[in-house]
Amino acid sequence: MKAMILAAGKGTRVRPLTYDLPKPMIPILGKPVMAYLVEFLASYGVGDIMVNVSYLHQKIEEYFGDGSQFGVQIGYSFEGYINESGEVIPEPLGSAGGIKKIQEFANFFDDTTIVICGDALIDLDLNAALLEHKQKGAMVSVITKEVPWDKVDSYGVVVTDSEGRIKSFQEKPKQADALSNFASTGIYIFEPEAIDLIPVDTPFDIGSDLFPLLVVKGLPFYAQQRSFNWIDIGTVTDYWSVLQGVLLGEIAEMEVPGTQITDGVWIGLNTSINWHGATIQGPVYIGAGCLIEAGCTIIGPTWIGHGSHICSGAAVVRSVLFEYTRILPDAYLEEMVVVKEYSVNRAGEMSRSAEAGKRKWCDARHQRQDTAFLPDGKTVPAQSDKLADAVSDASLAGSSVSSV
Repeated sequence: MKAMILAAGKGTRVRPLTYDLPKPMIPILGKPVMAYLVEFLASYGVGDIMVNVSYLHQKIEEYFGDGSQFGVQIGYSFEGYINESGEVIPEPLGSAGGIKKIQEFANFFDDTTIVICGDALIDLDLNAALLEHKQKGAMVSVITKEVPWDKVDSYGVVVTDSEGRIKSFQEKPKQADALSNFASTGIYIFEPEAIDLIPVDTPFDIGSDLFPLLVVKGLPFYAQQRSFNWIDIGTVTDYWSVLQGVLLGEIAEMEVPGTQITDGVWIGLNTSINWHGATIQGPVYIGAGCLIEAGCTIIGPTWIGHGSHICSGAAVVRSVLFEYTRILPDAYLEEMVVVKEYSVNRAGEMSRSAEAGKRKWCDARHQRQDTAFLPDGKTVPAQSDKLADAVSDASLAGSSVSSV
């Protein structure tokens, strides 16, 4: 058996996490989501894996390389081109179009192939799924999972007959209109003959193009109803919820890294915590090389990325801080994900650190925390009203402002 990981999308629904990272590289417990998928495939003896890439493709390729560190072989198929200015232009071909490009190049898919979206955590019994696929003589199998009826409007659901043959799909139907509460998980099993149906050099999607074609042609196209952990990072809210669940111990086989130093508090290597007047209420993970000053408050579930700095008087409540985040004195963050100069709340509302007029966080890698660089090279106090005005002016002008 071979595998295909779909990793070419831009991940627009999880911005700002994907401004500098392709979606499969979003970290969970300090490790990219896609790394869990590669380990999952390797655990079932799947040794040959192709990955279609496009947006920020080099970050995926540099991390995974040839796959040897995972005990597998990984190849890449880039979707896009370089323009006359030497700029890399991503141009995804769609999930099915990307598979077809690989097949046309060197006929890689010559055996049963598992196709997985690169942005979810799963613990599927793959052997059982393959056995059912073979027993039914399926050309394509879609792995589905039952979801609550009041949640069907968040999923694409699969409608089948009594034998599991797929009749139709409904994309995020209202509960009153839903004909099924079994959601497609983005995990598929393909036989090579299915790939023959995909047109060459044409953007083509698995869900909206290939699957309806299979139904129209009456080909052996089945859904499997399976019970397993499927954690889809479709939105920032999903990501926040995943890390909350990890810290609360709600996600099987995912343990908080580091050393537990007190009840509900884990730390990485070489982390400095001044407990004088500080309140740290778990579950909390504080990454390697962090500095936690006296008089700060951290309430869990909270995840603090490596190299971060929480200043005295600051409060971080049920939040996720990416690496090298400095929370400035007396700042208050609650139920936020902070990524570099951006934050996003549970509702998906995004803001920048100085938009409210008072700067709350900055980059911990700079030596000073009380000033900020402006586009013209001048500096102003990081807490000043002038900084907020400068950030606003720079944003309008298309410039960037970096803090120090």
